Amino acid sequence: MLQSPHESQWSPAAPAQPIRRDLAGPWHSEAACQRDEAGLFFAPSQEPTAARLSREQAAKSVCARCPVLLECREHALLQPEPYGVWGGLTAAERRVVLGRRRRRQAAEAA
Repeated sequence: MLQSPHESQWSPAAPAQPIRRDLAGPWHSEAACQRDEAGLFFAPSQEPTAARLSREQAAKSVCARCPVLLECREHALLQPEPYGVWGGLTAAERRVVLGRRRRRQAAEAA
């Protein structure tokens, strides 16, 4: 998702086809979430757990059909985006991915 208000099941879906698009435009101009409500990707304050899980799953369904899922995910990992569903991952899932990357980089450097 693109804007960023708030935050955290794991579905690292990747597009089946290689991404083919006009590289002259920004990746987010083709994001599937542009057509969806931002509230789907970011938690309202004090959201009950069941509602959060349901909302996150709905957001991930949008991400699963997005042609720029990988660009979005990498953006959120590099920023890092602290809240919301980005590239099919919640903030907690992104923290796990970043931790794995750090451990892998440390192992490669050793």
